[in-house]
Amino acid sequence: MDLIRRNALEVVPEEDLAKKLERSRSTGTPLIVKQGFDPTRPDLHIGHAVSIRKLLDFQDLGHQVVFVVGDYTARIGDPSGRSETRPRLTGEEIAANATTYAEQVGKLLDLAKVRVEYNSSWLAPLQLAELLELTATTTVARMLERDDFAKRYDEHRPISISEFMYPLMQSYDSVALKADVELGGSDQKFNLLMARAVQERYGQEPQVALIMPLLRGTDGDAKMSKSYDNYIGITEAPEQMFGKTMSIPDALLDEWYRMASGLSGDALASAVARIAAEPYAAKRALGELIVGLYHGEGAAAGASSHFDRLFKEHAAPDDLEETTLSLGDIRLKYADGTMWVPGALVATGLASSNSEAMRLIEQGAIAIDDDKVDDRNARVAAAEGRVLLLRRGKRQYARVLLIG
Repeated sequence: MDLIRRNALEVVPEEDLAKKLERSRSTGTPLIVKQGFDPTRPDLHIGHAVSIRKLLDFQDLGHQVVFVVGDYTARIGDPSGRSETRPRLTGEEIAANATTYAEQVGKLLDLAKVRVEYNSSWLAPLQLAELLELTATTTVARMLERDDFAKRYDEHRPISISEFMYPLMQSYDSVALKADVELGGSDQKFNLLMARAVQERYGQEPQVALIMPLLRGTDGDAKMSKSYDNYIGITEAPEQMFGKTMSIPDALLDEWYRMASGLSGDALASAVARIAAEPYAAKRALGELIVGLYHGEGAAAGASSHFDRLFKEHAAPDDLEETTLSLGDIRLKYADGTMWVPGALVATGLASSNSEAMRLIEQGAIAIDDDKVDDRNARVAAAEGRVLLLRRGKRQYARVLLIG
């Protein structure tokens, strides 16, 4: 119980979980512990990992973890926290996004001991009479107890009937799996508690709802979400993971250490105590911890060095690919052995237009071979075979080979 309570917001109801654990121990029957993820984007993020690591606790205790890929519920989209109807995804988009989910969760769980289930396997075959039976397990009044639904209803904004179906379909996942425990973030509390009521209507013992905190995203404000584009994907490159971690506000450091670092006990306490005295050093250490969790310690050290080259030394990354530019490209305005710098910026994708390129030069944001360019109509010596390093700002580079 102590292990399960750790980092959880609520266990609802806790006494039911104690009874289930006692019965499991006495009978030798593992609990069925589930969590679902809708493949609305192709990647899971470190906010998801907060509850996935709790699944690992159950796995280590010998219980059966069921990872539910919500390929059917994704057709509706979870309305939790939404202020409007969510756009629907096509079947092809959902299938493409779901392809790598099992592989990604394998970074945190022992896949050999995980049941991966797609909820289309039991939701798609439901007949109309069975759907009507499912809808009869709750009321419109109960649905309107949800904060997001209630707010939209009060403001006369549309709520589709299909959105009302989402909590019921998620609840039916628990019925189909005969779940003992379901995990979810605090925004999922309504859905998890509804599943308890639905299971009872189907003659099952209700599951325990284990509510986990939501990790705020890199913007320091909203919950980490693929929809808000403020997330770090668990399969992102080490350099991206480290760089994004270094971009978070200092105010998030305590929260991220507690929820995303993988530390616990004295190690966590020591790391958190460091934040006030050395926030920058604490943030670097956090970045290395996060990268290390998903890519290993070697990758963490490499990502840290990569960050220094880009942001402290302003050096080009070692793996920067070389692209070719033809001197005959009209954007370069090649003449008298020189080319027009704004056109080269556009040709390499460092600027979207000549006017933006000239504005960037005036702002002091452009350098060629580490020499700042200060003339908006600058020209630079150009000859076949010459290699130039173009830089925009502190971290956008293009290495160019000029050809005839």
